[in-house]
Formats: sequence, C-alpha cells, structure tokens
Amino acid sequence: MNPRTFHAETPLQQLMLEQALLLARQLERTADDAPDGQVLARVEALAVPAARELARRAVEAALQAQAAAAEKKGRRDAPVHAGAASGTRATPGATS
Repeated sequence: MNPRTFHAETPLQQLMLEQALLLARQLERTADDAPDGQVLARVEALAVPAARELARRAVEAALQAQAAAAEKKGRRDAPVHAGAASGTRATPGATS
C-alpha cells in the first residue's frame, strides 16, 4: 500500500488523525496476535471501547475549542428585562 499524507487544519483534526492511526495499529497488532478462532472476538473487544473513547475525546476537544473561541469573542450581553432596566423593584408585602 502506498503511504498517504494527511493534513490537519485544526487541533481537533490532528487529534483525530493521530488517535485513529494509533487505533488502527492496535487493531492490526491484535488481529495478528490473536489465536485462530479468536480474531473477531479479540479485535471487537478492543475496537468497541476504543472507538467509544475516541468519540468521547473528539467531543471533549470540539467543545473545548468552541468554548475557547467564544471566550476570545467575549461574552454576549444578557437580555435585560424591563423591570430590571427601570430600576423599580417590588418590595415584599407592599401593596399598590
């Protein structure tokens, strides 16, 4: 197989490429080392939790990147309700 070069445009893409390559290597090694009749079971036992962890890391990294970008932009102004803007306040027990 001819080697390929991949270009990651973001830290998340880089993380995913690296992790996917590591997982592929682990799966290949596991398949090669598994005894006859146990290849599927061994590879599946590795792949399912590893894929779940890969997805968890991807979600975590995506959310962190989004949060960092939002912090750079600054916080959005919260909506102000008319009562709060006018400075009037109801006092407990007061009657109109």
